[in-house]
Amino acid sequence: MRHFRMKTMSAICMMAVAVTMSSCSSDTDDWGYGGTTGGTTISSGTTGGDSSGTTGDDVGSSGSLGDVTKFSIAFNKSALTEGVNVDSADDDYIENSSFSKTVNIVFSTSGAATVSGDTDGLEVTINGNDVTVNNTSTDNYEYVLSGKTADGFFKLYSDKKQAIRLNGADITNPDGAAINNQSKKRTFVVLADGSDNYLTDGSAYNDATDDEDMKATLFSEGQLIFSGTRYLEVDANCKAGIRSDDYVRIMPGANIYVDASSGNGIRGNDAVVVTGGVINVNITGTADKGISTDGYIQIDGGRTTVITSGGYEIDDEEADYTACAGLKADSIITVNGGELYLKSTGTGGKGMNADQKITFNGGTTYVHTTGSGAEKGSYSTSPKGIKADGAMTFNGGRVVVRCEHSEGIESKDAITINGGTIESYCYDDAINSKYDLTINGGYVYAHATSNDAIDANKNIYINGGFVIAEGAGAPECGIDAAEGYSIYINGGTIIATGGSVAATASTSKQASIAVSGAGSGTKIGLLSGTNAVLGYQMPSSGGTALMISSPVLQNGSTYDLRTGCSISGGSSLYSLTTGCSISGGTSYSVTASTQVGQSMGGMGGMGGGMGPRW
Repeated sequence: MRHFRMKTMSAICMMAVAVTMSSCSSDTDDWGYGGTTGGTTISSGTTGGDSSGTTGDDVGSSGSLGDVTKFSIAFNKSALTEGVNVDSADDDYIENSSFSKTVNIVFSTSGAATVSGDTDGLEVTINGNDVTVNNTSTDNYEYVLSGKTADGFFKLYSDKKQAIRLNGADITNPDGAAINNQSKKRTFVVLADGSDNYLTDGSAYNDATDDEDMKATLFSEGQLIFSGTRYLEVDANCKAGIRSDDYVRIMPGANIYVDASSGNGIRGNDAVVVTGGVINVNITGTADKGISTDGYIQIDGGRTTVITSGGYEIDDEEADYTACAGLKADSIITVNGGELYLKSTGTGGKGMNADQKITFNGGTTYVHTTGSGAEKGSYSTSPKGIKADGAMTFNGGRVVVRCEHSEGIESKDAITINGGTIESYCYDDAINSKYDLTINGGYVYAHATSNDAIDANKNIYINGGFVIAEGAGAPECGIDAAEGYSIYINGGTIIATGGSVAATASTSKQASIAVSGAGSGTKIGLLSGTNAVLGYQMPSSGGTALMISSPVLQNGSTYDLRTGCSISGGSSLYSLTTGCSISGGTSYSVTASTQVGQSMGGMGGMGGGMGPRW
């Protein structure tokens, strides 16, 4: 993956203050977008059972929309180069544990499995290739599994923590789980050096008993921690691929592929934590989830790719439709680092869905949904890129969302953007909050082909950052607050286009200008005297109304607005360029005001109104 070079926030803010300079050297990739060039391969795909990968589609664009309209998501099984910084206080690092005894279990295609090693204190039952071990001793064991069987399993009982080292194991159980760990203690699954490993369950769980759970191809009652340096492929045909009734954690080095046709991919009842490693999850079952939990999901590192293609169904308990999701948490989702790629193609499918809050602190997240919604009576399901029933906060990292038939980023509470980069290109609202929406910093590109680009059902506060909000034609807006609420422009560099410009509050601390009639693809320049404030090219489709706000603009002052001009030099964020030179074009005199636009509640013009119409 190509990593773009990003300026620090302080450097960008300094540039924003200095945009009145007449010209700057060309530096169009400084913000990491390559507005008219560039290209990024974010993912690569193979469908084989090895740990290699092939390069996928280039996601760059030769147009002004950058890669948000072009990127593709596919599985990438290639290994990551990851350093392991062992936290001596964290018991999930296997380096902090010791195992006094080792047992070797070798499965066979031509006879019964064999068990050897330190078996004192163990009750071992072998029936063909069905191997059951009961650790009744006080020792911590490591179980090394190797060999191949088309009709077998490994089942474990223990009151001690243990390690299961997969060393070239290929286990298929046509009647249930391939590995069934009934221990409630911490269990390490280690992918041994030089080995590829395969686990497959049956289409029916005939081995299941009434008094024991068996919920996945690889099931554990206790904590399940994956580490090592090699590859594990899990083929789930009846239930989940990997499941713990406690939590699941993936450490650096592990390389896991789960293909689930009738269940969730990876599920931890209490949590799923990705500290590192490579994870690929393919979901084809109806309404199933890629990575799910009743608790929280935390992404700290590694590279995680989830693709869901299953349909939707009626959830009788919730009296509503339910559909697939790449990530689904009943509490919170936190992204601190790593690479995260989520794609959903089924009806109502979501990339990321949390019943409580979602927070982005770092990392790179790409989400793509292509499915449409469904409605029958009072039941409905709607696809979303990223959805939270609680608040959503962006503190850092990069989040890129494209939704063909739905909203991109939605919170049923408030949205706060403090930093990072957010790019959302969608059919419906690109960014939507049920309550207030606040932008304090960062870089925001929001484009809606059929609705508002940035929409809130209460107030909108823009206090800083760089914001491009491109809405559809009338009556949609680039930035829109609910009737009875207001848009407060207090800072930042802002471009908003749409069928109309929604009114900004008179108590805004920063002035803006609003005009209408700008044609598709028109290049626009704004100058303060002879000094360029910014340049912008109108989108190829959408509305013709335009609002511009910048720290340079002063309430009541007049500025030179050019149409059909030339824009050269500077730094570009999609179609917005600052630190540039403006020349030529038709000149209009415009007056900046803290209150521009018009009420979307049908109350006519307000304050500065819409300004000149070209």
